[in-house]
Amino acid sequence: MNKSILILCGGGPAPGINSVISTVAKAFLKDGYRVLGLHEGFKGIFSSEPQIKEFDFFHADRIFSRGGSTLIMSRFKPRDEKLNKRLFSDNNVKLLVSIGGDDTASTANRITNFLQKEDISIANIHVPKTIDNDLPLPDRNPTFGFHSAKDEGVRIGNTTYEDARTSQNWFVMSAMGRSAGHLAFGIAASCHFPMMIIPEMFSRSSVTFDKVVRLVISSMIKRKLKNIHYGVAMISEGIFHNMPKSELDKCGIDFTYDDHGHPELGNVSKAHILNMLVQKKLKELGIDIKSRPVELGYELRCCRPIGLDLTLCTLLGLGVKKLFDEGKSGCMVTANSRGEVTPLYLSDIQNEEGKIAPRLVEVETEFVQLCFQNLYYLEESDYEQAKTYVPDPSEYDFHKILIEA
Repeated sequence: MNKSILILCGGGPAPGINSVISTVAKAFLKDGYRVLGLHEGFKGIFSSEPQIKEFDFFHADRIFSRGGSTLIMSRFKPRDEKLNKRLFSDNNVKLLVSIGGDDTASTANRITNFLQKEDISIANIHVPKTIDNDLPLPDRNPTFGFHSAKDEGVRIGNTTYEDARTSQNWFVMSAMGRSAGHLAFGIAASCHFPMMIIPEMFSRSSVTFDKVVRLVISSMIKRKLKNIHYGVAMISEGIFHNMPKSELDKCGIDFTYDDHGHPELGNVSKAHILNMLVQKKLKELGIDIKSRPVELGYELRCCRPIGLDLTLCTLLGLGVKKLFDEGKSGCMVTANSRGEVTPLYLSDIQNEEGKIAPRLVEVETEFVQLCFQNLYYLEESDYEQAKTYVPDPSEYDFHKILIEA
């Protein structure tokens, strides 16, 4: 029986998944392997009747530049289910290729280690994927999908900003990014939004809804002082993950929580919550500014990959074949800025508790600081003028808000 490889995708979609699958499939087909795709991620490995897609060149070639994933994805995490060993032995699988985040990588490791004990020897190589760009890859290289999602977000962001200018009002926008603000920062900086709020900004203080609202209103007032009556405020959903439950309860939304204790933000519109809080505060202050919510969420995940990600995904896909041929296993495939493929093992980036610290936006870098300086917000020199709108302008001072206890 011909040797085969098995490809699966875990977690949520990201632009470029099909590009990775296509590249891996073509590289192994060319070397005489059967290429099998497993639907529903790890759920398929624990199913007595897994849904398998066998690839030929023409299907692999057709999907290369498409958005989404030709393989159905799942966030399934095995617990006490029985692993389907026959899936590997009956198909003579020699390599498990997993595409996903660090959870997907560690689960793939555990599965192949278990199979090893059952005398089924297969390698596993992981392709790291997230639009959040928060995996600590070498050379600060981006995770695939990030730049395509950002590009789509910029397209929507520019259109929204044009609407703000045309209608002379404001929009409160939210973007994905549970642990880090890379996506929100990238979109806001590229669109010249007058305000952006990311969790990394609160390194010296706790994040609260009140502070977020005052930062937005600080920008609105500063623009008014400049006779600019429109704008967009970008807020990363990560601020919700950095708040304690007691703070989340203040917004009046009964959040559901996942198995890790994280609020399931995909069930609600963060932009709607934040915009309502901004409008409530504006009403209290007697300031007449209209704002509307815009949520940047699922529409970013399945867009077509841009050229940068097509190139990166091709390199990573070819890198899977390279590392496999070198006998590597239990690792992620990564590439540095020179395009050199190297294995990255989970043990290299995990802490003593086995967790991977997310890669955050480095707010002290010159580029980020310059972008913050380019925002619109109240400072001490604006206090006298700002008293027209608020009794104590210092409460809306950008720098003071970020160091409040």
